Amino acid sequence: MSLPFIVFFVFAFIAVFGALTLILAKEPIHSALALVLVMISLAVLYLMLGAEFIAAVQVIVYAGAIMVLFVFVIMLLNAGSEERTDWSKIAKYAGMPLGIFLLLWFGHWMFRSTIGKEIANGSLATTTSVSTEEMSRMLFNQYMFPFEATSILILIAILGALVLAKRDDQ
Repeated sequence: MSLPFIVFFVFAFIAVFGALTLILAKEPIHSALALVLVMISLAVLYLMLGAEFIAAVQVIVYAGAIMVLFVFVIMLLNAGSEERTDWSKIAKYAGMPLGIFLLLWFGHWMFRSTIGKEIANGSLATTTSVSTEEMSRMLFNQYMFPFEATSILILIAILGALVLAKRDDQ
């Protein structure tokens, strides 16, 4: 076994463990920290694929800024432990079998495909590479409107959280 193969499975396991912890945690702050774990492990997987810019954005923007925003909103709302309810009938009888089927189908596809073997062996050759400078020019020229629209949506979400968290002091 090669080192990239081992590192891939270690960080893939960490990502899956963090995702399960995210779903099963009772405290919202623990869920947010588990999401940080998932994002950092995904950044390592991006590094293994040779996408250094995406890995840096994953850590700086998502694990850094967005998670600080989530933690801020959780603390602002003073969210306590979550109350668990029974599974809905739709989730139990349709969601779980569908999820298991999709997981098995995706695993079968990755096992049979040649690109899955190339990714697992770390021998995926990229034919084109885009520099960070070219990508930033595209982001701030061609995709400026979606970039700004996303920032405005995040600002509106913060204001909505503040309005919901405001208590009547009367």
